[in-house]
Amino acid sequence: MTNPRNCLSGDVIEKRLRDLAGFTDIAGQLTRLTLSPSHKNAAEHLGKLFRAAGMTTHIDPLGSLVGRYAPEGCGPRTLLIGSHIDTVRDAGIYDGNLGVMVGLSVIEAMHKGGVVPPVAIELIAFSDEEGVRFPSTLSASKALAGRFDPRCLDDLDERGIRRRGSLIAFGAPAGDPALIGRDPATTLGYVEVHIEQGPVLEAASLPLGIVTAINGVTRGEVILRGVAGHAGTLPMAMRHDALTAAAEMVLSIEERGRADKDLVATVGVLEVPGGAINVVPGRARFTFDVRAPSDALRQRAVSDIRVRIERIARARNVEAAFEITHEAEATPCDPRLSGALERHTFALGLDTIRLPSGAGHDAMSFRGVLPVAMLFVRCRGGISHNPAEFASEEDIGLSARVLYDFVMGL
Repeated sequence: MTNPRNCLSGDVIEKRLRDLAGFTDIAGQLTRLTLSPSHKNAAEHLGKLFRAAGMTTHIDPLGSLVGRYAPEGCGPRTLLIGSHIDTVRDAGIYDGNLGVMVGLSVIEAMHKGGVVPPVAIELIAFSDEEGVRFPSTLSASKALAGRFDPRCLDDLDERGIRRRGSLIAFGAPAGDPALIGRDPATTLGYVEVHIEQGPVLEAASLPLGIVTAINGVTRGEVILRGVAGHAGTLPMAMRHDALTAAAEMVLSIEERGRADKDLVATVGVLEVPGGAINVVPGRARFTFDVRAPSDALRQRAVSDIRVRIERIARARNVEAAFEITHEAEATPCDPRLSGALERHTFALGLDTIRLPSGAGHDAMSFRGVLPVAMLFVRCRGGISHNPAEFASEEDIGLSARVLYDFVMGL
């Protein structure tokens, strides 16, 4: 009988990741947008691998591929393992895809070794995590969590195609997505393996990390109105300069972000509508993005930022309109599941650390519905959403071994 551990090799998982990267909308780069032809082909390819590993498979009404492994003798409850297979434009091969392939390797190891897990396992390749093609995102994992929002079916992509029509073209069944939510009474939880997408593990020389929480996020914009004037004739002390006010506000937001270790604050867009080289700017607009693993910390920081913006606006004689455009609560990871991942990491003789996730993941959808846990894999330079994204075969193999031991130890 095959040694189940042989299926957990990082080089096998790496090869499968590279094979999967061949399913792309644009030749020469990995761009696999949700419900695109390349996404459909990737799901069909994965479906064959899932079935060869002993799973029954189906596509759900939101386009996710679901594989179920429930050999005779396993317990009555189900553990969900998953991640996404849609990508950003010109992506790396690991983001999302890694979690699916590691989960596949674990189930394949059990199947080929004749090993019966203590619980049934569902492996999900979610269809819609990146939010690149349609304006809303996480539609698939939200439906699985029983939080389906029917408004997402009317989302339009940049070509005017509705999500509803794309699902039909994809071949998703016509069932009601609101009915696919998993029962918390029979579902043990959701576990996701993912590259860190940041530099913390590499800086600590550690291959794996245990996620404590997925950061909550507040996004918004500030619109400033001053008075435009001639750059040569308007004295400095008499100006109502919207851009210099914005500059001071941007630096103040950065300063607030540095004030707490677990907080990050970013201004990603700064615009000067109608700006010219010889005109004192009368208008400016900038965005802000504030994240933290604690909702209280994030909300306190946003409140502080609003106060700072109002103070600077008064001092510089401009008007400031502050608007929050998006808000998502933090998702704390389950201490019991996370502790089990940590114990099995230590059992392999590995050191690890606990750290929050600054990026969003499908696991967020299960907040307050199911216990969730995440295992981070070190990535080189912390680079992600980029073709240079990289995780070593050795680290990938270690994550597969930890996940295998975690499942068998439930």
